[in-house]
Amino acid sequence: MNNNNRRRNFRSRAQKSNFRRRSGSLSSNNSNLNNGNLNFNRNGSMNNIHNVEKTMQKYQQLAKDAQSNGDPVLSQNYLQHADHYLRRYNELNERRENITEKTVSEDKSSLSEETKEKETQSATN
Repeated sequence: MNNNNRRRNFRSRAQKSNFRRRSGSLSSNNSNLNNGNLNFNRNGSMNNIHNVEKTMQKYQQLAKDAQSNGDPVLSQNYLQHADHYLRRYNELNERRENITEKTVSEDKSSLSEETKEKETQSATN
């Protein structure tokens, strides 16, 4: 009997004990297709000023190394990356300064309100 034209029925393999399958299929669950990107954005690497500063310094050092190795194109590429992180660093600094100014002004206003209340209470007594 010639079985070359016959379609073979595949049997599913037995699952290994350390392997877990995800529940649900990809076609029915389209909301989980971009999980890799969401995890990257959630880790906050671009919001931590110390990480941004460290990354900026890393690219500056890579640019110096590329320049000393005689590769001006790679050096310029690294300097552009460092410039991007410098802009991000300055943005985070401004945001932090605005927050501290806002909290200081709120503290001053709350202190002035308390002193006014004390003055009115002492004046009425």
